[in-house]
Amino acid sequence: MRLIPKEVETLWTLFTGPVVWALHFLTCYVAAAVYCAKASQLTFSFDMLRFTLGVVTVLALLTILGAAWLAWRQWGFGSRDPPHDEPTRQDRLLFQGFATLLLSGLSFVAVIFVSVPLLFIEVCAR
Repeated sequence: MRLIPKEVETLWTLFTGPVVWALHFLTCYVAAAVYCAKASQLTFSFDMLRFTLGVVTVLALLTILGAAWLAWRQWGFGSRDPPHDEPTRQDRLLFQGFATLLLSGLSFVAVIFVSVPLLFIEVCAR
């Protein structure tokens, strides 16, 4: 029995990684900018913001890993090497799975790079 049916693997899975990265990027930078602009008026510390954004980062990474797993499954768990350039439905699905897997990997690394400043920034600079 499959936890996620194979029908879920559509063209939309191709965009999951980049969309999650973009939303994560916006969330982190907007939250930090608003916090730094209004720090004196807020009741929570920068450490709390950092913790919250850490949780958001973990959720983003898990979502991207889920999309990568679906892509790997759609690609046939790497059973066929690219290029998948024949004009058949099977090759289109294999290409889509492979492309989604690559985009998921790129998005995973991008989320990590966006999160690195959370480890080093201690306070807002004025």
